[in-house]
Amino acid sequence: MASMEKDSVSGQMTTGHEWDGIKELNTPLPKWWVYVFWACVVWSVAYWVAMPTWPTINGYTEGMLGYSSRAELDNELKAQKQARGAWLAKFQTASVEDIAKDKTLLNYALVGGKVSFGENCSACHGSGGVGVAGAYPRLADDEWIWGGTLAEIEQTIKFGVRNEHADSRQSEMLPFGTGDALSAEQVGQLADYVVSLSTKTPAAGSPGEAIFAERCTACHQEGGVGSKDLGAPALNNAIWLWKGNNQAAKDMVVAQITKPKHGSMPAWAGRLDDNTIKMLAVYVHSLGGGQ
Repeated sequence: MASMEKDSVSGQMTTGHEWDGIKELNTPLPKWWVYVFWACVVWSVAYWVAMPTWPTINGYTEGMLGYSSRAELDNELKAQKQARGAWLAKFQTASVEDIAKDKTLLNYALVGGKVSFGENCSACHGSGGVGVAGAYPRLADDEWIWGGTLAEIEQTIKFGVRNEHADSRQSEMLPFGTGDALSAEQVGQLADYVVSLSTKTPAAGSPGEAIFAERCTACHQEGGVGSKDLGAPALNNAIWLWKGNNQAAKDMVVAQITKPKHGSMPAWAGRLDDNTIKMLAVYVHSLGGGQ
């Protein structure tokens, strides 16, 4: 270890450390850096005294200024609520049809509905209402099981489907071929006919057509057009929740005939306020073009 000495090249004193002939200079810190450092020390002490800093057993030190980020957030929310008050007052007295006719209210509803949909509905129906095949209906099309008018969508959102709410939409498909008079062969014939309806090539005169007319038209109507009053989906198109594609189509139709699946939707009345439900109805209505 070398002793401290003055470097002949730079004129700086060394620290006395040397490695492989390289000596470490004892260069002082720049004055500006030292000033900034001490300014930060003073600022931190002042912050410690003025602002909430240290946790305690029952809370925290509030500081001389008594600042609270939670109180600031509450104030911002109150200001936002007050700013929205004029809009919400209009929504309170307007029907969803009135909102759709007013361009300003419509734009406000679409923006608010999109936000609320992302927070409350997209977990099941997907972003933008794309749905999940075999689980949750697609909302971004023109097929509506319970009707696609603004009022009908509002009712579905408000009271839900197949839940415990007294005003919930209720429907249930009975199983066929598991205890009734239909044989496995007849169930297969019925499935063939139902699949033919979805491909727009109905098998007229087939055994399946006769079975459909006898067993299914009471709910799904003649030609499989469906009934929104009964919650019976249309079967004469390719927009099916429970059907697969190609060869899987018949198997899934047979499964639905013999062991029907019944989805459920919670009632949002009581969870969301009326204005938010109106915004959601307007937004959902816009996704599939509505009716």
